[in-house]
Amino acid sequence: MAGGPEWLAGLPERLATCAARWSLRVGPPFGYGMTSLVVPADLPDGTRAVLKLQFPDQESAHEATALRHWRGEGAVRLLAHDPDRRALLVERCDPGTPLHALPLDDALDVMVGLLPRLWVPVAPVDAGVPSGQPFTTLVDAVAGWTVRLPAAWERTGRPYDRRFVDLALDLLAGLAGSQGAQVLVNQDLHAANVLRAEREPWLVIDPKPLLGEREFSLVPMVRGTELGHSATAVRRRLDRLSAELGLDRERVRGWTIGHTMAWSIGGDKVFHDHIEVVRWLLGER
Repeated sequence: MAGGPEWLAGLPERLATCAARWSLRVGPPFGYGMTSLVVPADLPDGTRAVLKLQFPDQESAHEATALRHWRGEGAVRLLAHDPDRRALLVERCDPGTPLHALPLDDALDVMVGLLPRLWVPVAPVDAGVPSGQPFTTLVDAVAGWTVRLPAAWERTGRPYDRRFVDLALDLLAGLAGSQGAQVLVNQDLHAANVLRAEREPWLVIDPKPLLGEREFSLVPMVRGTELGHSATAVRRRLDRLSAELGLDRERVRGWTIGHTMAWSIGGDKVFHDHIEVVRWLLGER
């Protein structure tokens, strides 16, 4: 990852600075941080929190802004934010059991109740945020994916049929230009990013926010392996969530195919489970 070694080298200083600034007592890192250092942190008044030091990628750039907009409604509360250090202090979820500990249909029941609370209408430019920066729109995100996907496919030696690339490009272009009402959506809302908590039964963590239509928000739950990686499980999630949330199933399916292909290659790694999901959504076994 470009910039990774420099980011890792600076982590001890950033951790010490944030701990001192917010008077935190920090513990050893949680094991699930992927592109961030995530540690438990206790405040002087006894508040149990989490300190997150982000790798400065674009997808997580507006995580703090999204949490402000949700105001703790279905998502963890933002307690403090240092944008210069990409540091977030957020509410801790106790006991923190992930949603995928539940059986599939019980987990989907949770999501049917949770998702509508997260669909917050937001203007493209949020004047109330100190940085004044807008959320990335789904239209702009699609523009980037459609450039990067063919290049990544070539760079990694054409690891799957070109028809999947072409299909994704066609779907993304058509869907991006024909969206419904724009709300705050989370392109990483899978079953490991919803945790059991005390203030509410379940809270969302780690958002990667965009402005887009509601149908797009189902993509990570439909695709994610956490609630079962099989044709039956993927189609069950697509059917139940689309129907019970009153969303257009074909648009959800199209967004899932397009976004899954866009995320099918990371660096030089090909995620073959993503290609399996696309095949299942196309009716292939």
